[in-house]
Amino acid sequence: MAAIVQVAGLGKQVQSGDMPLTILHDVSFEVEAGESLAIVGTSGSGKSTLLGLLAGLDVPSSGSVILQGTNLFALDEDGRARLRGELAGFVFQSFQLLPALNALDNVMLPLELVGAKDARERATKALEQVGLSARAHHLPKHLSGGEQQRVALARAFVTRPKILFADEPTGNLDAATGAQIIELMLNLNRAQGTTLILVTHDEALAARCNKQMRLEAGRVMV
Repeated sequence: MAAIVQVAGLGKQVQSGDMPLTILHDVSFEVEAGESLAIVGTSGSGKSTLLGLLAGLDVPSSGSVILQGTNLFALDEDGRARLRGELAGFVFQSFQLLPALNALDNVMLPLELVGAKDARERATKALEQVGLSARAHHLPKHLSGGEQQRVALARAFVTRPKILFADEPTGNLDAATGAQIIELMLNLNRAQGTTLILVTHDEALAARCNKQMRLEAGRVMV
């Protein structure tokens, strides 16, 4: 079976004053469907840059990313956005909820963007799965950090993505709340057979994934 994510020779350079600065050097790896991969490393090691490239949110200086058989960077920006919409879900450290929408409307949003007729029903069920049915009509500012991240998880999983990208999903939470979010994310991941790729400083979270990959100064350490 072909890997759902295939990365070959991925590199990223940016200009820093007059000098090119290399953020990622020749990164190659594969992830099988349904696996979970934790990308770990110190701040500035290139983790978030790599995640952005895997999701097609940024363009590499060299190399390729193939998601479920499609070469991401053979597509234009609209094509990459379309592929993301079909394949991917996202969870961020800062939750990224829309402040003017209540919890239910935030979860419905990705479904409404693709014209799903049963958006409200599916979003209601997703909130139930993360234990937030009673908070469905609360705005983000009236929810705790842990509750906001639960809403973000419900929104990420409601489209049943093939791949979930998570960037420091427990980074803004205390240890106990973070542990609950880890449990919830991994349970949802297993239940849906999603491929999980996450960036984390949290060694406990990394240890729960099938694979760990450590970056140091933009290089994969074997």
